[in-house]
Parts: sequence; structure tokens; C-alpha cells
Amino acid sequence: MNSSSERPGEFALIAELFAPLARNASSAFGLTDDAAIIAPPAGHELVITADTLVEGVHFLPGDPAASIAKKALRVNLSDLAAKGADAIGYLLALSLPRSKDMDWLRAFASGLAEDQNTFGVALYGGDTTSTPGPLTISVTAFGFVPHGTMIRRAGAKPGDLVFVSGTIGDAGGGLDVLRNGTKDNDYLADRYREPQPRLKLGYVLREWVNASIDVSDGLLADLGHIAEMSNVRIEVEASRIPLSPQLRALWGEDCVVRAATCGDDYEIALAVPYHSHGLVKELARGRAKTPITEIGRVTAGQGVVLIDEKAREIPVSRRGFTHF
Repeated sequence: MNSSSERPGEFALIAELFAPLARNASSAFGLTDDAAIIAPPAGHELVITADTLVEGVHFLPGDPAASIAKKALRVNLSDLAAKGADAIGYLLALSLPRSKDMDWLRAFASGLAEDQNTFGVALYGGDTTSTPGPLTISVTAFGFVPHGTMIRRAGAKPGDLVFVSGTIGDAGGGLDVLRNGTKDNDYLADRYREPQPRLKLGYVLREWVNASIDVSDGLLADLGHIAEMSNVRIEVEASRIPLSPQLRALWGEDCVVRAATCGDDYEIALAVPYHSHGLVKELARGRAKTPITEIGRVTAGQGVVLIDEKAREIPVSRRGFTHF
């Protein structure tokens, strides 16, 4: 093992840090080949998703290496959760600047190992390159669903109720804390750095919901994707959006609109048939052990709106994060 902080060659790096992460994926061949084999179980389909994280955009340069690794994996697992998939593994592509030495990489690999154990996934392959630019991490995650059961964005219907898991806006508050030093709050900082993919929730509810999406760019922005793909209107009641006490203390009166439009929460928003809403709440609380809150409804029309207690639309200038 290289005991210095200097990086070894690419293949030595893979052998030391990343091949051990493939031990539970026999068809990855210990990362000694150019590709892996994935065979869905009989009657199942393969669900694939990919996300790229860039230093300074999706995480802060000073964030711990283990937390960066976990976030890169978890944002992809969150997409699988929203599709109702049973996650099995991932591919990892790293573009490394010279500033990331072996100490940093060992901590990064350790974070991945912890999350693999937590979420029951394994590394199946990937690529490592050097870059003069910022650290860039691309993950492709995959899982299985029984044939025809993947939850799509399209599918919401007028009369559906809208639910969301967990609390909203915490990651935005955490970024505020970390970037501006506005207040010492480990809870919010952790919510930004290490989101919690709701894998069990998606898995448990996939037969009982009409549409689903993970809240990555902002609650209103992502519900807007469901509205667009389903050709419906979604009304979100501001007073029902679940907010943590820590976020309320940080943002005060501005809390609701800011929470509904900031990204990185990686909670799951769901369109649920009215006749199933009681069962969905019971399954979420019981089998999935995940809190969900009813926040609105699906109606005929288009778009997504935030409304107050008197059903008046609350003006929102920006519905969520956008790269372009």
C-alpha cells in the first residue's frame, strides 16, 4: 500500500482503493476488465440513472472527502428511490485535480464503503482521469423493478393528492450555514452534505402512486416536471410544507418560499390517487419508516402554484435551481 500522500498510477489506485468496493459484485470481475455484466432477475427490468457533481457547484471545496463521496452516490440512489427501484450498484467516473492526494482519496473511498454497507450496493466499474479543472464526480446507478412497475413523472391525474417525504429546505439552509457562516447548525449542514435517499419508501409505495420525482432542484421546480409530463396543474399549500425547527429558526418569516424553491433536499414528491392515500400514509409510516406529509392536490390545468390558506396564489420569482 502506498503510505505517502502522493497518488500512484491509475491501475495501482484502482487496485488499492476501488477494487475492494467491488467485492460483492462478482460480475464486476474485481474491476480487472473493461466492463461488467448485469442480468436482471426474471420478470424484472433494469432502471438506470446518472448524475454529475462538480466542486463549487454541487459541493463546497472544503467539504470532507467522505461526505462528498456519499453525496455523489446518494443523489443517484435518490433517483432510483423515486422510481421505486431496488438499488444494486453503480459506476463511478472521477476527474481528479492534482490537489486530491492519497489521503483525500482514501477518505473518499471510505465514505463509499460506508454507504455501500448502508444501502446494500456495490461498485461495478468506472474510470479515473486527471483534470486541470475542478473535481468532477459522475455516478451511474442502477437497480431493478418488476416489469412495468417503475414510477414515472408522467401519470399524475386530477384528483390525486400530493405528498412529500421528510422536511423541505434543510439543504438550502445547510448551504447557507456553510457558505455564509450565518449560524452554527450541524443538522442543516449534514442535510446539505449527506442527503438521505428514500429507497425503502419508493420500493414500498411503487404499486400505489401515480407519479414520483426526487426533490433535487427545488420542490416547486420538480413538481413542475410532474405537472408538465402529466399535463396537469399542481397546487401546493404553503402552510402544509413540512419544515424543520432548525430551518424555521434560521430563516424566519422567509422560510416557506425559500424552502419550496431551494434544491438539494433529495426528498421524494408523490402524486397519490385519493382512494390510496390512507394506505400510502400507513405504508410510509409502518413499512418504510419514513414520514410523509400531504401538501397539495392535482387538478385539471397546467403548471404548479404555491397557494395560501385562502387559495390565493403566492408570487414566486424563481421556482428552483437551474444550471443554464
